[in-house]
Amino acid sequence: MRQVVLPVKDENGFFEIRFESIGGLGAHLAGQILAEAGVLRMGLNGAHFSSYGSEKKGTPVKSYVRFCAPDQELRTTSPVLQPHLVAVFHEGLLRTEDVCSGIRPGGTVIVNSRRSPEEMRARLGLDEVTVGTVDALGIAVEEKSRVNTAMLGAVVRAAGFLDPEAVRETIRATFQRKYPHLVEANLRTFDRGFGELRLQAGVARDGVARALPAAGPQLGYLNAPLGGAIVNPGNTVLKDLSASRQGFLPAFRREKCVNCALCELACPDLCFVWADNPDRKARVRRVLVGIDYQYCKGCLKCVEVCPTAALEAVREVEGFAERARVPRFAPTAVEEGAVPAPAAAEVSAG
Repeated sequence: MRQVVLPVKDENGFFEIRFESIGGLGAHLAGQILAEAGVLRMGLNGAHFSSYGSEKKGTPVKSYVRFCAPDQELRTTSPVLQPHLVAVFHEGLLRTEDVCSGIRPGGTVIVNSRRSPEEMRARLGLDEVTVGTVDALGIAVEEKSRVNTAMLGAVVRAAGFLDPEAVRETIRATFQRKYPHLVEANLRTFDRGFGELRLQAGVARDGVARALPAAGPQLGYLNAPLGGAIVNPGNTVLKDLSASRQGFLPAFRREKCVNCALCELACPDLCFVWADNPDRKARVRRVLVGIDYQYCKGCLKCVEVCPTAALEAVREVEGFAERARVPRFAPTAVEEGAVPAPAAAEVSAG
């Protein structure tokens, strides 16, 4: 086993990685595989753990990996607040989470996205870190696997010191135990994530690299609300569930719809918008006019029950949800600048 040298270390001698994801994309397993490969197959000392809330699909998940030299003890179990490398498994998190908080000078951010690194850098507003993008979802769909192994490949390449073969062996051993039929698909996904990552190095302003401030607790003893106050309601007209979608959403084809309302019965978040529409005999009937994608988490239950294929699962592309959205409620002040509801023809065309 060759001696592995960490490229950079923090003040405690650690190289730290943070995965930003949502439940269902496999970030916890990815961190587990990465740590196991580094410790058992590369001789490093390391640790891995994750933090999440209700353990539901679509809810935010953070997974942490630390590595240090084999002759150093690793007793830290705190979250990674100042990572050297951040891997964002879901581009939608950029709208709802401060995924890049605390990243160290000269660090790296990798995002699961079809954007170019230049476009992603402009969106993140980061000049001083290396920015990478990889279409992990597209790879996973084509290989019939999951996003996590594609992101693992990208992380291994970006880190520089991790042995791809050690990670491949760990992937094989992990999936062989329970899902032997998925081994080869996940290995291909890993290889493609490694090979298809696009990186662009950052440039320090004035020749000095600066760290981004680490996110601290939002509430403390100085600003905590009165007992019992709910400062972030889970279900309001302002709630944006778009970051919980795992890359797909339903597209509505008005010309195929028979207004059976099975989609309304199946939808857990009341995303469908209905309106009264008089027919040729002036009789009023309720018709489906569209979907409010602000509340759609992409569960696709509506697609499963639709008897006429008026609802079709499509891969979400940037701007589609905003263009095709039919607001369920009147626009509010916080939605200033939102794209107006599309014409019926546009909704019909998806």
